[in-house]
Amino acid sequence: MTASSSALSQERAAVADACRRLGAEGLLIGTAGNVSVRVEDRVAITATGAVLAGLTPDQVTVVDLDGKIVAGTLRPTSELDLHLGVYRRYGTGAVVHTHAPMATAVSCVLDELPCVHYQLLALGGTVRVAPYATFGTPELAESVLAALDGRSAALMANHGAVTHATTLDKAVENALLLEWACGVYQRAAAMGRPRFLDERQQLAVIEAAIARDYGTTHPVPPAQEETPMKGESR
Repeated sequence: MTASSSALSQERAAVADACRRLGAEGLLIGTAGNVSVRVEDRVAITATGAVLAGLTPDQVTVVDLDGKIVAGTLRPTSELDLHLGVYRRYGTGAVVHTHAPMATAVSCVLDELPCVHYQLLALGGTVRVAPYATFGTPELAESVLAALDGRSAALMANHGAVTHATTLDKAVENALLLEWACGVYQRAAAMGRPRFLDERQQLAVIEAAIARDYGTTHPVPPAQEETPMKGESR
């Protein structure tokens, strides 16, 4: 086995692991959704018709950036063009598409998910809703690609959600974050009109996060030995 084929074998297993995690979190149901990860000019992607919550590595197909199958025995997902489009346009490392219930519900109502919590800034802020188009079509792929401009997440009208990131783990985390934010919006909207962060407030959060290196653990510095005052013994 070559180093390249070994890496792809690992990525196929990683895609299967990601699907099982998303299934356990309730973001994937049955065969609805798809996940992929890119390794140089190859993409490991879920096969069409596979039950995602119990996915196995042999149910992950490998294609090149033109969509030609280079490994695996199953046809790739019908949303292959969407995944490949994200890789070509944004040079990302992994793509997650789910029919997560909260995100899908929001996509049926809103034209965009406003920035109701500062954690949405990790996805780029306000999340756009791509206009509805039939699944697996070039029209859907193009509308989602446009909605992802400057963002790492988009909603798909009456359909679901898409996230991407440099790594598969991060793309999964983005999907979980988006689902959480959609849930927050729904609960807030049930009580009244949700407030959202304006541009000034969002900028302040970004500046604070940079200044504090937000999201990163920091060790406590060692205790400083006190310097004795003049005439004072230790």
